[in-house]
Amino acid sequence: MTFIDVDTLGNLRPISKVVFSLGSNVGDSLEILQAAVTQLASTPDVIPVDVSSVYLTDPISDIPQPDFYNLVLVCETTLEPATLLDRIYALEEAFGRVRDVPNGPRTLDIDLVMVGKRERETPELTLPHPRAHERGFVLVPWLEADPLGELPGKGKVADLVKTVDVSGVHKTDEVIELP
Repeated sequence: MTFIDVDTLGNLRPISKVVFSLGSNVGDSLEILQAAVTQLASTPDVIPVDVSSVYLTDPISDIPQPDFYNLVLVCETTLEPATLLDRIYALEEAFGRVRDVPNGPRTLDIDLVMVGKRERETPELTLPHPRAHERGFVLVPWLEADPLGELPGKGKVADLVKTVDVSGVHKTDEVIELP
């Protein structure tokens, strides 16, 4: 595989695959997820490639709460991870996300799973997402939307999904459309 020295590109930036995992279990979750996908896909320099079906999933928490609706959105982008994270936070805030209870119920949760092959760890962001390889609610929809997907440093999504418990991940008939 040939890597591009991004310092030689001048104002050009390489296109990277980006994977977003979206979830909601408060409010009209399906409407919220559709609006969030539409907003992410309309972000300048973000090109939607595919969106998974919607999955109903068990919460990963001891806090009593409704099941989550989850999906994965695969895009291509020239944006930096920090810019994508700013966009995610703005969308979550716009949909009333409250961050007072870890793993608690939420109107909208968007995780930046990966941006190209980048690895980074800052107080704000770790790439690839440090627990994506352990989460059926990420891997199952990701495999559907991107059958050849690969999580940097962990392996092919098709292989990773075989190593996790997916008993709490159920495909629904609900459809989220790309704009």
